[in-house]
Amino acid sequence: MDVNQLSFSYEPKRGKLQLQEINCCFPQGKITAIIGPNGCGKSTLLGVMSQNYRPQSGEVVLDGKSIAAYKPKELARKLAVVHQQNEAPVDLTVERLVTFGRNAHKGLFAMQREEDENAVDWALRCTNLLERRETTLDQLSGGEKQRVWIAMALAQRTPILFLDEPTTFLDIFYQIELLELIRNLNVTYGLTIIMVLHDINHAIRYSDEIVVMKEGKVCLQGAPRDIITVETIHAVYGVRSVIREDEEAGLSVLPIGI
Repeated sequence: MDVNQLSFSYEPKRGKLQLQEINCCFPQGKITAIIGPNGCGKSTLLGVMSQNYRPQSGEVVLDGKSIAAYKPKELARKLAVVHQQNEAPVDLTVERLVTFGRNAHKGLFAMQREEDENAVDWALRCTNLLERRETTLDQLSGGEKQRVWIAMALAQRTPILFLDEPTTFLDIFYQIELLELIRNLNVTYGLTIIMVLHDINHAIRYSDEIVVMKEGKVCLQGAPRDIITVETIHAVYGVRSVIREDEEAGLSVLPIGI
């Protein structure tokens, strides 16, 4: 997936651009994290890339074709999205919600097929939810609920998965559990994963590539070790930091002041 000269505004008549001439690429079969300060356009970029918003100029190209040329169901068979905030009736069971992920592959009144059942079972197994399939959403922890939304996206059986701040509102245990799940999906099934993250150290540890944004622009893109420096952190976030490397934990950023 390539983003070429992309500009976007929520209020085009007022002339303020949330995204300004964005150029970046997302390698197939890798995990790419998009990071940057609050309000820099991370989630907006993901929204344009998933065809939720129409850009003022530029384009997003997927498999050699502009996403604007894809029909909705055609695009839904190419990429799945887990949004930052998700809502569903609390009396829905886990399995029922995950089944909605098959809508991209069915007609309006189509019956459930064996292919659909297999996809749902696979998604539940990938997210360790098989034993919770009959459980209603109101009985789940925050971490389990997030895994259900990921399972619904996986049930689409797309090669690309978008995740918008998947660890938001989760405590540290569930954050790590979820990030380990995301990495396993990439390693085991070769999924291309593009995710927006707030935590720099999570991005360093769990991604192959990082896209750094500031004020609606892409500042840098590359492997974490190549682009995460003291100078980068100060220029993008306005904080002083120390870059440390541990044999077990790897590279990490420690903020020390402003």
